[in-house]
Amino acid sequence: MGLDAETGVFMLLFLDLAYDDRVRKGQMRTYKDLEEAIMHGAVKRIRPKMMTVTAMFMGLLPIMWSLGAGADMMKRVAAPMVGGVFTSFILELLVYPVLYSIWKWRFVMKEGSVIPQPKEFVRTVRRLARLPALHKTRSAGCGVTVP
Repeated sequence: MGLDAETGVFMLLFLDLAYDDRVRKGQMRTYKDLEEAIMHGAVKRIRPKMMTVTAMFMGLLPIMWSLGAGADMMKRVAAPMVGGVFTSFILELLVYPVLYSIWKWRFVMKEGSVIPQPKEFVRTVRRLARLPALHKTRSAGCGVTVP
């Protein structure tokens, strides 16, 4: 798995944790509440992402500036990596939170009201509630049901 995919998963994890925390506290009612939760989750990822990007740049920039034997070949390898690290940085800190807010607001919060359970889950629970009680009988192990 690539660096952007791994750090992107962590960003989504932190955004989800901040969102779920606000939902549990009953503070998720408006788009402003959603923005605050996303800001809270994204801020926790700035320092680790900056450290990762800085370390990668510190390792790749000397390769980009090198002039010795084989430098032309190494520059061809390092240039896309520098571009990928920069793109990953922009995506994780600017694009992913925006996409997350659009997704949560339009498809999860339903115009400001948090829906705690998906409709499919509610339907399944209701269907299971109509089944006969299975806990009143227990199996003896060889196909015999003991009341």
